[in-house]
Amino acid sequence: MRFIETWIPATLVTTRDLAPGIREFLIRPDQLDVTAYPVGSHINVSVTIDGQPETRSYSLVGEASPHGFRIAVRRTDDSRGGSRYMWSLQPGARLDITQPASLLAVDWTRQNYCLIAGGIGITPILGAAQALARRGSDVMLHYAVRSRREAAYLDELAAMLGDRLVVHASDGGRRLDLDALFASLPQATLALFCGPMRLLDAARHAWIGAGHALPDLRYETFGSSGTLPTEAFRVRLKDSNIELEIPRERSMLDVLNACGHDVMFDCKRGECGLCVIDVVEVDGEIDHRDVFFSDHQKHSNQKICACVSRARGTITVDTLLRADAV
Repeated sequence: MRFIETWIPATLVTTRDLAPGIREFLIRPDQLDVTAYPVGSHINVSVTIDGQPETRSYSLVGEASPHGFRIAVRRTDDSRGGSRYMWSLQPGARLDITQPASLLAVDWTRQNYCLIAGGIGITPILGAAQALARRGSDVMLHYAVRSRREAAYLDELAAMLGDRLVVHASDGGRRLDLDALFASLPQATLALFCGPMRLLDAARHAWIGAGHALPDLRYETFGSSGTLPTEAFRVRLKDSNIELEIPRERSMLDVLNACGHDVMFDCKRGECGLCVIDVVEVDGEIDHRDVFFSDHQKHSNQKICACVSRARGTITVDTLLRADAV
């Protein structure tokens, strides 16, 4: 397994509001390892939602600091409860967190770099911008937001990058044109992306359309970002009378495992594919929130990543667990 979760105690040191609906949290582990962590790293945080223990994953902001780990959380009503819990915390609160881990591999030998952030997706991109600027690399950052007032870390980025920062604010009529942007980039440019799933899908299509190699588009994902609102749905288990409700604040993976229908998992971010299970029937619509499946596989609705993907209505799945085989 790539993610070995070693939980460590920590304290919430300070909070500060960065923009409307976005709050930064400085978290200091009791035993802080000041060793630099890779760009794009995240930590898991143990949260409590409706009295139940849950886990949420947050990208680390910026490069390693002796003060602790910084995360930024956007408060949203269409969430599974993690942001509401985090926003309820006050400095001094005790937390359990994991050590930083990353899947965002950066090739530091490239000639050109293009960074793309959508909204709160700026959190892992900020560290990449800092590292590349410090190296004197040829880098541009394209930051897509609804308005400049909602753009977290904008002043810090502007001071660091100058005219290498381009803000695409929808309310100012400057929307991000990915087709034009990627067509203008030299071949072998490395692009680093973080943003909502719809923007990522558009980025992958535009990247391929511009003739770039798909492995040169690296990305960090939102595990909660989908095309449908987050709502409760139902899961039937094949060849049984069992039907489970998946509440809006819990994942299908967590509910299945809590009920004894063992599903293996690793990343819990829709990236590794270990929690994939077969879909037998769909009475409604599946909201694929993973980055593991191809577009064709998502359209076929034959499998689902139980850790992040959701549905509207009822789906029937086969976990391959058989009661008579236990």
